[in-house]
Amino acid sequence: MHTRYGTPDVVSIREVEDPIPQANEVLVRIHATTVNRTDCAYRAAKPFFMRSFTGLRKPRVLILGTEFAGVVEAVGGQVSSFEIGDRVFGYNEGRFGCHAELLTVPEDGSIARIPANLKFVEAAPGTEGAHYALAFIRRAKIHHGQTVLVNGATGGIGSAAVQLLKGCGAHVTAVCATEHLELVSGLGADRVIDYTREDFTQGEEQYDVVLDAVGKTSFGRCRRLLKPGGSYSSSELGPFWQNPPLALVTAVLPGKTVVFPIPTDNQEVVQHLKDLIESGTFRPVIDRLYRLDQIVEAYRYVETGRKIGNVVIEVVPPR
Repeated sequence: MHTRYGTPDVVSIREVEDPIPQANEVLVRIHATTVNRTDCAYRAAKPFFMRSFTGLRKPRVLILGTEFAGVVEAVGGQVSSFEIGDRVFGYNEGRFGCHAELLTVPEDGSIARIPANLKFVEAAPGTEGAHYALAFIRRAKIHHGQTVLVNGATGGIGSAAVQLLKGCGAHVTAVCATEHLELVSGLGADRVIDYTREDFTQGEEQYDVVLDAVGKTSFGRCRRLLKPGGSYSSSELGPFWQNPPLALVTAVLPGKTVVFPIPTDNQEVVQHLKDLIESGTFRPVIDRLYRLDQIVEAYRYVETGRKIGNVVIEVVPPR
């Protein structure tokens, strides 16, 4: 829980009342969850404007956590899609509450059954970064044969984006550090650029889409990399929060554009990600595992900016 905004040290482990599922809800006993950039942003309320919907002086939602994987422990009287004992995973941004042992989720929410070949710790990180990556791909209308550059190919979003892009037949150039070249190649990237040795923004090759999955560049720096009619997209607002207004302006002008998608998280998205996992098209990359009582340490690690893929929290120790 966190009862105030701040550094990872504002988070503590506490006992609370068990949630009771409403008629249209399922009660999930969580076995695994994650700590990601979204959790960090909400916990710290940064940027400051986030307080307009998280609570001006203190957080309205005390238990964070956007991703979960676990077992259905109880169902409401109107639930027909899930049964007690089902292994499920999903995404719960807005409602949050995944950093706990029990969670209630609407039957029609962002929840699906876990693929049979996946452990809880493997399923938990299957939605957050991937649903952002999927939003970029759908909004930019990326299709078979297009060329795409992914900056930050080792993060939660970037590692998912490389795999999903290959799944739709795109030619992918990925950017990462020296020590992760083999990992990113293994995700399916056709070409990998080592940013410690080469500034990819100065390259000669052009792309249909540039996706900055870590928000370290800008439209101005990457514009020259785009083919005529190409688009730039970033996981962040950009310098001086320029990306949303640039998306509006460039959309009505001829030439290269900025795309700033608003991700959708619903049951269709989670079911689609489940299908991709089952088909072998997508597999979440896991960096580190922590126990729930180590969650402060997990927050600190995520905020170093060095995590590879996802950081997973085991809520129930393996038997």
